[in-house]
Amino acid sequence: MSKTPEELLAERSKRLLDAYGLRKPDRVPIRLNFGYMLARLGGITYQELDANLEKAQELLEKWALYFQPDQASGLGPFLSTSSVMLGDRQTKWPGYGLPPDKPMQYIEGEYMKAEDYDEFLDDPTNFTLRKILPRMYQKLEGLVNLPRIPILLTGYPTFATLGGLINNPSAAAALQALVKVAQVHAERGPLMRKYAQRMEALGFPTGIGRSSGPGAFALAPFDFMSDTLRGMRGIFLDMHRRPDKLLAAEEKARRICAEAAIQSCQAMGSKSAFIPLHRGSDGFMSLRQFETFYWPQLKGLVMDLVDAGIMPMLFYEGVWDERVHYLRELPKGKTTGHFQSTNISKLKEAAGDVMCISGCFPASLLQVGTPEKVRELTKKLCEILGKDGGFIMAANSSMDECSPDLVKVWVDATKEYGAC
Repeated sequence: MSKTPEELLAERSKRLLDAYGLRKPDRVPIRLNFGYMLARLGGITYQELDANLEKAQELLEKWALYFQPDQASGLGPFLSTSSVMLGDRQTKWPGYGLPPDKPMQYIEGEYMKAEDYDEFLDDPTNFTLRKILPRMYQKLEGLVNLPRIPILLTGYPTFATLGGLINNPSAAAALQALVKVAQVHAERGPLMRKYAQRMEALGFPTGIGRSSGPGAFALAPFDFMSDTLRGMRGIFLDMHRRPDKLLAAEEKARRICAEAAIQSCQAMGSKSAFIPLHRGSDGFMSLRQFETFYWPQLKGLVMDLVDAGIMPMLFYEGVWDERVHYLRELPKGKTTGHFQSTNISKLKEAAGDVMCISGCFPASLLQVGTPEKVRELTKKLCEILGKDGGFIMAANSSMDECSPDLVKVWVDATKEYGAC
């Protein structure tokens, strides 16, 4: 007899929880992060998928039922709405700076200048509102005309300074743009929870344990300063020219990220936070620099979240062969690691008893490989990473261009070899 959605939900949830808890499940679970692949499967453009949440959800449900993974997700929280509404200079999206069938791209820039460090360290809130946001977003340029918020601490007479904003069209327009974006996301929150419930009603868990949804988002302090503020060139110069200011800024960034992630989890009822690690891998910096500027601050952020009852879900982008042993310093069973190209034998030996490992399966093989190669590598990952549990099969990067036929082979092979 076929199992009911309720039975499948309980079975898959336990399988995932066993893997997260470093226990050996009945078989290796598999997670599919479809991304823009859903557009190709649905015969629509990437732009249409991004713009039509209901259509995106329908496609996710249809293809999750077809492939039957243990967990499935679509585009997630990363949509173009805010960027388009605010005139974002940091991103390009399908239909917004890009053709309608091209995936989102990040446009790095040096939005924070070297001479801005003192201002950021002195008052991050004022620096964000009156300097960085106007540089990043066209529709927020008027925020440069805001008064310094702390002036309101002097009492009711100073509220007259806010009244002056009504007569400043650019400042008023910027505030109105922020309100509109906030309204859109306030309306989207209940919708996302409804979609999560629909997935669970079909038998697919959407979160960890009793929580639903993807959780919060955070950045490693070094990436916080590099990705959106200083850029790669600026941050690497800072390590040599102004290391003390960079370290002080990272400490502020750690507290900002931890507080925001904790508040977000509380608001959503979630128990996890996704942290992509962009510049900590082999080749970006020396081990001495890693030990000074990257690892201590990231570890501090992880501990902040763990202490708050949140599971950090870190994406170790690139190769971590030279620094995989640092992962042993993380609390056992309290984090997960999604890996891109790290040597799987080294990874299992160093971190297999510390964290649940996921990823490692090259998306490129699911694009241009053969069924035989897909089955062969699936078997190898199940034998090495799946040994004694603590492993979730997943693609190492975007599945946008994956072949549906090869994905089906991969899912079926995981169910076959993952039960051994």
